[in-house]
Amino acid sequence: MAIHHVVVKNALAVGVALMLVSGIGVAGAEEVADAQCGRWAASPVASGFGVLENLAFDGHGGLLLSEVPASGSGGALHRLGADGSREVLAQASSPGGIVVSGDTAYFTTGGSLSSGLSGRADGTIEALDLARGTVSTVVSGLTAPNGLAQLPDGSFVVSRDLGSPTTLTRVDGNGSGAKPFATELTSTNGIAYSAARRKLFVSTTFDPTTTLAAIDLDRPDAAPGRITLPGYGPLNAADDLSVGPDGDIYLALNAAGRIVRIDPDTAAVCVIADGLPFATSARFGAGPGWDPRALYVTGFTGAVTRLTQP
Repeated sequence: MAIHHVVVKNALAVGVALMLVSGIGVAGAEEVADAQCGRWAASPVASGFGVLENLAFDGHGGLLLSEVPASGSGGALHRLGADGSREVLAQASSPGGIVVSGDTAYFTTGGSLSSGLSGRADGTIEALDLARGTVSTVVSGLTAPNGLAQLPDGSFVVSRDLGSPTTLTRVDGNGSGAKPFATELTSTNGIAYSAARRKLFVSTTFDPTTTLAAIDLDRPDAAPGRITLPGYGPLNAADDLSVGPDGDIYLALNAAGRIVRIDPDTAAVCVIADGLPFATSARFGAGPGWDPRALYVTGFTGAVTRLTQP
């Protein structure tokens, strides 16, 4: 999610608190719970970072983190080692989604609140060579890019949830040909590609209804399939998502502080963890030192949390 400014975070917290007091909207979100889902155990991995927006594993023992300072300006891509070591890999302005392909980590920049609301096209997709440590720009001229996915043909899709239009943009792998994609989806945020299903899954953040949409890449012009999640959209504030090894979708609900699991085939939704303030993204471990059966979660609080299956 591109809301990494303290003022906006506080506004979300106040909004959730008001709903808790008034009893409006919270009961609907509780309906997500499913006794058969099982709650996952949470344990701390790291803390003390700034606002964490996204994560990805480099496959070589590192967890990559996109971070924005609490001031809301600047930012960096960090590497957290399985041994607890920390390293700044690249300075970046408001970095967001991260996708690792081979020895390259692609990440978005320019996803700030001010860029989104003003329509300033200062966003980019950057390519970090993990072996050499060099960074190059794949594409520039994007407006508040947030989530990031790479498709089988090498092209990229970025989401936008601030300003207007809050739709998807598809960019060729060489950085050319940026154009709107699946424009019927609005308030787009988390995106992830499922190779098994050949579908791109997309979450919505501020729409009144929280939606998980599925775009069929074999029929990209067809209306996306949709799964509706219980609860009021802005109070869920669905953020980034990932496709698990079981084929289910694992979605972070930022304002609700929850991780939900969604079966794309049956549309069954259940909560696997809550009490995770302003959760932004969740990924299964990959590479030496990281548990492939555990989910690792980032949040605006600057913490990384491990969720272990029951």
